[in-house]
Amino acid sequence: AYTHWLGLALLFTTPPVLAQTANFGTLTLNATKTVGTLSGSTGGSTSLPAITSNTDRNNNKCLGFGDPTPDHILVLQQGVENLTLQVTSGDPETTLVVQGPDGVRCSDNIASRKPATIRDTDWSPGSYRIWVGTATPGVRRDYTLMIRQ
Repeated sequence: AYTHWLGLALLFTTPPVLAQTANFGTLTLNATKTVGTLSGSTGGSTSLPAITSNTDRNNNKCLGFGDPTPDHILVLQQGVENLTLQVTSGDPETTLVVQGPDGVRCSDNIASRKPATIRDTDWSPGSYRIWVGTATPGVRRDYTLMIRQ
């Protein structure tokens, strides 16, 4: 009986550990590290709007197909007033979806034929899941993701 109660006590007093995994790595930004670059490749058939939402917090449409697992994790150790994420892939049909503690942000820029870019304000501290996708499911494109405050 003692072992049973001890197990229950540990169950209710141990905080849950949520593993954050990403296909191509994690970037942490703080007061001294304000810029970073990540790279990977697109190539999934999962609808990114189905993972996050059809529109983001600024009413931008979320589009694209990618892997169900985020491509990257961005960790902001403190709040950031202005942050820019830009994908360079050589393919104008690249999309970008970011999901974090303050909602979802999306960019596709397909119509303008420019790199997918998110420029937004008021980023809360915490972990952000990032997907780089394409307009067509299963298309593989190597990309570089530049993130800067």
